[in-house]
Amino acid sequence: MSDVALDDRGRLTLPKEVRERYGDRYHVVQLPDGVKLVPVANDPLEALREEFADIEKSADDLRDEAREASLDEAGR
Repeated sequence: MSDVALDDRGRLTLPKEVRERYGDRYHVVQLPDGVKLVPVANDPLEALREEFADIEKSADDLRDEAREASLDEAGR
């Protein structure tokens, strides 16, 4: 972790190791006690495919299971 400061134009420069690890694009999330930088993938769709590559069920199967679990929790 390192400290960084805004320049006179309000820009923030991230350390090279952070940019190399997470990339050059970030979504800024405002929180009650500060801000969070969330890296944005160059190709968000490809990033999602990689994230869920090990899921063997279809979206319909996952949706059906979630619906059943919700109904069970609600006490049908």
